[in-house]
Amino acid sequence: MKVLVTGGSGFVGSAVIRHIMRKTVCSVVNVDKLTYAANTLAIEEAAGDPRYSFEKVDIADVASLRRVFSTHRPDAIMHLAAESHVDRSIDDPSDFIQTNLVGTYTLLETARKYWAELAADKQRTFRFHHISTDEVFGSLGATGAFSETTRYKPNSPYSASKAGSDHLVRAWHKTYGLPVLTSNCSNNYGPWQFPEKLMPVVIVNALDGNPIPIYGKGRNIRDWLHVDDHATALWTILTRGRIGETYNVGGNCERSNIELVRALCSVVDRLIPNPKLPRHEVLITMVGDRPGHDHRYAVDISKIESELGWTPAHDIESGLEDTVSWYLDNEAWWRNVRADIYGGERLGSGSLGL
Repeated sequence: MKVLVTGGSGFVGSAVIRHIMRKTVCSVVNVDKLTYAANTLAIEEAAGDPRYSFEKVDIADVASLRRVFSTHRPDAIMHLAAESHVDRSIDDPSDFIQTNLVGTYTLLETARKYWAELAADKQRTFRFHHISTDEVFGSLGATGAFSETTRYKPNSPYSASKAGSDHLVRAWHKTYGLPVLTSNCSNNYGPWQFPEKLMPVVIVNALDGNPIPIYGKGRNIRDWLHVDDHATALWTILTRGRIGETYNVGGNCERSNIELVRALCSVVDRLIPNPKLPRHEVLITMVGDRPGHDHRYAVDISKIESELGWTPAHDIESGLEDTVSWYLDNEAWWRNVRADIYGGERLGSGSLGL
């Protein structure tokens, strides 16, 4: 089987490619336009493998996508290409609309026309797997969890653009019969995460002895999913999921932001103590909250557990330790990112796009 992975140089996409290359005999075509958050080092191990191909292509570019499909003749699509940072979507939503909505539409149409011309046996086995987020469901109260039938209620430009892309995928299945699968995941963490997201921000700032910013009072709650567990779940859905179905993917690891940050600081304390600090958590600094900040996300993963037999392998304690250790071992990478691409400045004030 040949799998076309969009956004394969991103955080989750690179984990998916590593999983496919290590655990299967399948071939991979990585379609990525290499935005600021792309990282070719994360898939360097695949570069010399004859099963791996790379195409620098924007998924909103119709002609280039058609060429990729014609050249590589994929058997399945795993669509991960997306602008994904909520704070950046608040400052400037335009890229999120272009990639997440226009790009998804363009990819769906290209895939639909390609699929319609396949031989009947190839049509039956073709799959289009759209990877999305639990943020499309909005915010939870103190109890409950998102299920696959939870009403959509996105509250940020990012989540609205992903909700729109989910609806497009469903419509292309219902209207045209395109064999689709959709998954909605909770917050990912782990190796190679671009250092604008919460966990790497905390780790990097703790290591450098800089203030660790926490929005509001730090009471917002998220479910945390190790990226390697997510990659395993996505492959399980692609190869075993039922056409037209949606599957929630989560880590069963709910933590408030302040709890998570303190836990990370504790791991840094243990692995690399700073003689100038009694504890790294003294660096925690409360800052103004994100506009429209959702209070709580939690996902019910009983469907993927019961139907497909997938459960997360990482607990939060071992996952955090592994993640901090990885950033310690790969300091050169994130320092280069901090120096050349993103210096750690505050995002999400809503003022940059004005």
